[in-house]
Formats: sequence, C-alpha cells, structure tokens
Amino acid sequence: MDDELAGGHNRGAGGTEGGVVTFFLGVAMAAAGAYLLTSRVTVSSGGFQLWGYSGFGLSLVPLMLGIGMLFYDGRSLLAKVLILVGVVIIGAGIIANLNVYFQHTPLFAMLMMLLLLCGGIGLIIRSIRPM
Repeated sequence: MDDELAGGHNRGAGGTEGGVVTFFLGVAMAAAGAYLLTSRVTVSSGGFQLWGYSGFGLSLVPLMLGIGMLFYDGRSLLAKVLILVGVVIIGAGIIANLNVYFQHTPLFAMLMMLLLLCGGIGLIIRSIRPM
C-alpha cells in the first residue's frame, strides 16, 4: 500500500480513482438542493389522537413498564423490548399526526432545486465509483 502512495498513484474520494473535487462539488450541490427544497416545506402537528381521543398517555404505558422493569433487572430482555415498542409507538404516533405542506413554488425554481439535488447525488456517486 505504501508503494502505491510513494509511486505517485493518487487516490480520490473513498480510496477510488474518482476525483475529490467532484465529490465535494456533488456534496455542495446536493446540500444546496436539499436546503432549497426543504425550505419550501411547512410542517405542523395536530394532537396525538387514538380513535378520536388523546392517546398519548396510553402510548406511554409500554415505555413506563419497560423502564420500571429495567430498573428492577438491568438484563431483562422483556424490559428492553417494551422500551423499544414504547419508543416505536410514540415515534409512529408523532409521524402519523404530522401535516406536511409544500408551499407554492414556481416551476423553474422547483426544477433548479431538483437539478441541484439529483445532480449533486450523481456527482457523489460518480466520484466514489471505481474508474
């Protein structure tokens, strides 16, 4: 390996022969495109509902049981499973109650956002692919 470095055989991004400049240009383009695209999105939340009623307290039951069991026996597999189930239920409840709105955007601006995002991802993949 030292012979390759000493022999002037330069490696690029990810140890491949791709270009480091191409990689960072792709990262910059993808980051700019992702920022511009996500800046046009508005996210709001409603109440945590389960069959029309506030279900947040009920979703805490497996989490609280798991935490209590974990304090009693730190090696309990059931406690860890209950904690995982409780966190998944809470996370799913939060995601299910989100309202995501895409603001009005001119077509040209949308095309530029997608061009930056997809073009940047393409440059990143191109730079880390062996030539």
